[in-house]
Amino acid sequence: MSRDRPIRFAADVGSRSAVRAAIDAGDPLPGTAGFAGELDGRLVRDVLGRVPLYVEGASIDGDDLPALDRWAFSPTDLADPVSFPAGAVGPADDPTRVWTLPDPDPKDDHALALDRLERAILSSVATLRTDGLAVAFSGGVDSALLAALLDAPLYVAGFPDSHDIAAARAAAESMGRADDLRVVELDLDTLGRAVPTVASATGRTNAMDVGIALPLYLAAEAAAADGVERLALGQGADELFGGYEKVVRLDHRVAADTTRGAVREQIATLSRQLPRDVLAIQAAGVDPQTPYLHDDVVSVALALPTELFVADGTRKRALRLLAGGYLPASVANREKKALQYGSRAARELDRLARRAGYKRRMDDHVTRYVESRLE
Repeated sequence: MSRDRPIRFAADVGSRSAVRAAIDAGDPLPGTAGFAGELDGRLVRDVLGRVPLYVEGASIDGDDLPALDRWAFSPTDLADPVSFPAGAVGPADDPTRVWTLPDPDPKDDHALALDRLERAILSSVATLRTDGLAVAFSGGVDSALLAALLDAPLYVAGFPDSHDIAAARAAAESMGRADDLRVVELDLDTLGRAVPTVASATGRTNAMDVGIALPLYLAAEAAAADGVERLALGQGADELFGGYEKVVRLDHRVAADTTRGAVREQIATLSRQLPRDVLAIQAAGVDPQTPYLHDDVVSVALALPTELFVADGTRKRALRLLAGGYLPASVANREKKALQYGSRAARELDRLARRAGYKRRMDDHVTRYVESRLE
């Protein structure tokens, strides 16, 4: 591997000087859309882990390799890939966490907070190159708001009778964008064909991760065949704006005893989730773009008043209120299903496993099926 590989930035935003300044100041949100790679003889990865970065694991004898030759942006390029920690700087074998997310005390009233959020999202979207751009569109508020702000084709992938396809069609129709919607209808053969590609690219074989990555990959694959080079996604909106039911319930699935604490817990999971999504889409030859995950949007989201995360059982309240100015109410307020369920990918992946002889009575039967496809 070459030692002079450039640092990689997400969504073409950022500069090496910005990262140097962020290290010197300890600023976790310096105005980029994510970064990772080699800088001045050290590895760096942004606080949210928006760009995948891997180092060679301890099981590999790397004593004869220079430290900076033991890393890669993809797990497929290493023998024993281990994720480099988000928010860390240092050599591959001794990273130091230098950035943590700020924990601001919300001071804005609701109107000012919403205004700041709107300006941050509009500014982030404006950084995207629109040539060769499309939007991954499920019909939920996250992707629909991006669709309203971008003059770009819309792609949804799912099985013919899936929730996501029905929701995407209904939303596109109500937004006057029906002609812009490309529906990628999946079948078992298509899903099965993609399993080894997705598992290999992401370095993951468990049912949850593969079930999420499959429809992303297949939507991106179809978009790439149409000449699309970049795919805008709503990733991060659920984590940043309180989109999960467990944030409302504060049940056993979260350790926090406050809504704000639960939201921060979900944001912390992004460093594990995002590499899966990024790598799946890149495997199709498309670059993912995630406007909600720009530093400026994240900074505003962290400072939202609690009532703009959840109120009266309404999740992602800030984003829905903002979206109401751009979308029909039926779209701005629509609840969505998790991608692996809304697309029906999880159910059909289970079906593929059982057809291959991996019955549900077996432990981790889907994971065992996926692993068999890599052998």
